[in-house]
Amino acid sequence: MTTRRMVNTTVGTIDEATLAYTTGRDPVLDLALVRADCLGTAAHAIMLSRLRPPILTADETRALLAELECVVALAEEGRFTITPADQDVHLAVERHLTASLGEPGKKVHTFRSRNDQAATDLRLFIREELLGLAQETAELARTFIRFARRYERYPMVGRTHRQPAMPSSVGLWAGAHAESLTDDLCDLLHAHDLNDACPLGSAASYGVPAPIDRWLTARLLGFSAPVHNTLYANNARGKVEARTLAACGQVMLSLSRVAEDLIFFTLPEMGYFSLPAFSTTGSSIMPQKRNPDVCELLRARAARVWHHCLLAAEIVRGLPSGYNRELQETKPALLEGLADTRASVRILIPLVEGLQVHPEALRRGFDASVFATDTALEQVAVGVPFRDAYHDIKQRLSELSARDPVDAIARKTHWGAPAGLDWSWVNRLLASRTREIGRRQRRVETCWARLLPGAVPRKAARHGNRL
Repeated sequence: MTTRRMVNTTVGTIDEATLAYTTGRDPVLDLALVRADCLGTAAHAIMLSRLRPPILTADETRALLAELECVVALAEEGRFTITPADQDVHLAVERHLTASLGEPGKKVHTFRSRNDQAATDLRLFIREELLGLAQETAELARTFIRFARRYERYPMVGRTHRQPAMPSSVGLWAGAHAESLTDDLCDLLHAHDLNDACPLGSAASYGVPAPIDRWLTARLLGFSAPVHNTLYANNARGKVEARTLAACGQVMLSLSRVAEDLIFFTLPEMGYFSLPAFSTTGSSIMPQKRNPDVCELLRARAARVWHHCLLAAEIVRGLPSGYNRELQETKPALLEGLADTRASVRILIPLVEGLQVHPEALRRGFDASVFATDTALEQVAVGVPFRDAYHDIKQRLSELSARDPVDAIARKTHWGAPAGLDWSWVNRLLASRTREIGRRQRRVETCWARLLPGAVPRKAARHGNRL
């Protein structure tokens, strides 16, 4: 019979193999949640100190808040560890507080479960990540707008089914990607709205027999309100992750199309654009190769983000109400999906800034057939029914002559066409959404300054690293 080795943990003695299996990757993944866990614990401690009678004294609360700032600092320096015996960030922080402060550390879990701790940590983490991603997505949209305005009237063949279709412009192409990303901000803000309620105080899903103040902790943490129903506070686990990843997926759909366009338009046979050297890689055998690996990997990571979204949704689909351990598996999907999305947005900003445009190659893409539709519409302008003009031109394609593509796009002046791009409207739309992102970000910063003033929030550039 196999001898079982038992391990002592905060929540009891557990078989070592069982502990390893059930803990999984949490000791590594949960390092990303240390800041959020400390913030949630700070709010909970303040609430406990205001109960009558108080669970924590004023001195104990001050000591806890100071020590939580130390934990955040240790985590930022890479010196905070989560052991297999801890199992997760919640017990690791509690262990540290108890070791440092004694009794206050033992009291801080009062009226709280790891269920509502995990749910709160994830929402706090998601909130910061979504706002950071939104800021970066807005910056990429601005980068595309600058690029589009710089090359607004450079003629470029518009394509359908990848085949030459009608006269278009670099400005229209780049502007389309800018507007796609601007729309994606709505998905990110909507995901933020759905995340803007606090699960803390729901405990193991069924509340606690004490008059805790869930509105206080929600306000302290910068949420608009608590999640009302304590069972739903935990049932929302998994759905919150899937909604967040779906918003990330919309961003990645936009980026994947950019990547595919750039791979196609930078082919030597096309030569419309050249990727900046820093965004390409060489071959191990062919000295001449400069490969669009960034764009190719971005396409794959778009698929991976959607895989993470569907994984989170599928895990939730088969669950009954209340906490179930399967929800642990939505965490890596969430963290990796957010990291992939933020890294992809950031890598494209300098790539688009460094993109070179080749006007001669753009003009070479135009042959007479590209002007066929314009020629048919000229007949319509003098009274010929469209379908008659269509068939006439279709029968005489070999007789058509090439035209000046600059003149062709200059004639498309209606709103949103190549010569009718309304940059003031585009900029106002983006600015409006950017202001809303900034307003929400300030609320987060105020929350940190109030609860743990010594724990300065990370800069956006530090978010989204690969796990």
